[in-house]
Amino acid sequence: MGEFGLIGRVTAGRKQPPTTLIGPGDDAALVAAADARVVASTDVLVEGVHFRLDWSTPEHVGRKAIAVNMADIAAMGAVPTALLVGLACPKTTRAEVAEALAAGMWEEATRAGAGLVGGDVVTASEIVISVTALGDLQGREPVTRGGAMPGDVVAVAGRLGWSAAGLAVLGRGFRSPVQVVGAYRVPEPPYEAGPQAALAGATAMIDISDGLLADLGHICEESTVAIDVRTDLLEVPQRLVDVSTALGADPVHWVLTGGEDHALAATFPDAAAIPAGWRAIGSVTRGTLVTVDGGKYEGGAGWQHFR
Repeated sequence: MGEFGLIGRVTAGRKQPPTTLIGPGDDAALVAAADARVVASTDVLVEGVHFRLDWSTPEHVGRKAIAVNMADIAAMGAVPTALLVGLACPKTTRAEVAEALAAGMWEEATRAGAGLVGGDVVTASEIVISVTALGDLQGREPVTRGGAMPGDVVAVAGRLGWSAAGLAVLGRGFRSPVQVVGAYRVPEPPYEAGPQAALAGATAMIDISDGLLADLGHICEESTVAIDVRTDLLEVPQRLVDVSTALGADPVHWVLTGGEDHALAATFPDAAAIPAGWRAIGSVTRGTLVTVDGGKYEGGAGWQHFR
């Protein structure tokens, strides 16, 4: 099919949101930025590191590639508007695999109301997907990692521990429970919760990609504060309890350290400011560390590349 045949195949007939002024087909795209500011984020997914095609379908991988990027946009309090995708793959890759990857990308972008406005396709020894996401603050100030204050309440929106449980199941050679395995294959970030938190006065916010404790640590670092997470406030669904019992694992450990669910964590001035759909899990104090129930957590904090 070739590079341009593939691009034509995966872009033909696709609808774009009103923010896309010029989409695929020119040297660059043109995206409306209503308040003259653009939130931007990039993530790279590598076959064998972030996904396996014997564990996930190409559609799953395509959706995941888009979701992990748009979650970063939501974590700034912005609304996703546009995505640029770079796809590198072996020249022997079947056309239907590339088309299915693209179909998953379009599906997830559409779910959030964003346009897939351009990108590139190149040859590589393995499948690599690089996505740049753009977002609109709609006149609001961005919510960064650096605004948390002692006395704030820590809250989360979205599910935690599900992807880690799904990975554990797949790693044991099983393909069910489908709901748990599906959480690993395709994260479900609460895109609308980011702007919602910004409107409610969130002082700091982050996307949970590497694990709750690890990512709360970034808020501590940037805000020069400490955070204490209370396990009695964490939501541990019965499904995770059942799976952990079968595998001899600890479901609370999955919730505290499991990555790739792409929930959002934020700090709010007080409990009254927490919007619907968010749930309190701890508090901000003076210091620089993340603790669990007042003490150091010995189980590790989460995922880091190169370690």
